[in-house]
Amino acid sequence: MIFDHRTYVCRPGTIKKHLKLYETHGFEVQKKHLGAPLLYAATDTGNVNSYVHIWIYRNAADREQRRAALQADPQWQAYLHKSAEAGYLVSQDNKILTPVSFFALDRDV
Repeated sequence: MIFDHRTYVCRPGTIKKHLKLYETHGFEVQKKHLGAPLLYAATDTGNVNSYVHIWIYRNAADREQRRAALQADPQWQAYLHKSAEAGYLVSQDNKILTPVSFFALDRDV
């Protein structure tokens, strides 16, 4: 099992607009291909212009296959176009995490 941990930073004052755009146009299509995220959360302290989401995959091949299907979906491409037009995002940081030996997720991937 691997976890895809993503942190995004929005321009100050735009995070609520960005998350609304994603909720309206991106979340359902992304969930269709990637499954439900383990976590999707806005930062409450520190950089309050950022948010994090974590997706779970069986392995790197599963991640690659699901993400390729997402990228090929016209609905996802339409969302990416809307997001780029809005220009709310400043940066993105991705990390692939592997669970430690004593962690067990009580959820099917």
